[in-house]
Amino acid sequence: MNLFDALADQKAGDRIATAALLEHLCFNEQGLIPAIAQQQGTGEVLMMAWMNAASIATTLSTGQVCYWSRSRQQFWRKGESSGNTQKLITMHTDCDGDTLLLQVDQQGPACHTNRRSCFFIEIDQEQSHITANPQ
Repeated sequence: MNLFDALADQKAGDRIATAALLEHLCFNEQGLIPAIAQQQGTGEVLMMAWMNAASIATTLSTGQVCYWSRSRQQFWRKGESSGNTQKLITMHTDCDGDTLLLQVDQQGPACHTNRRSCFFIEIDQEQSHITANPQ
């Protein structure tokens, strides 16, 4: 039985050592795990990015969200160049340990297009449309 199967039987308030939990996360072949950033309080989905074990550790220790940039092959501290920072409120994993959900306090736009959210293109059966303007 793997750790996440064992956790399925746990009750609210039960504890597990963070180091043990992080050790059992399911990273892909590149050592990455998807992370979804959601605005704390509103539930607005802001963006999806990738994290590795080191960026998770950095995020937990500093409280500022740090991702792994696949294109640049380096850490990407959200807001480092734009000033549009993400302060970590909570970090969750799903029941399989293969996706992270970050509750954040987003300052400014989250998307590189200068929109609040990266999810601004609505797809319909016949015609899709833009749902938000750049800020």
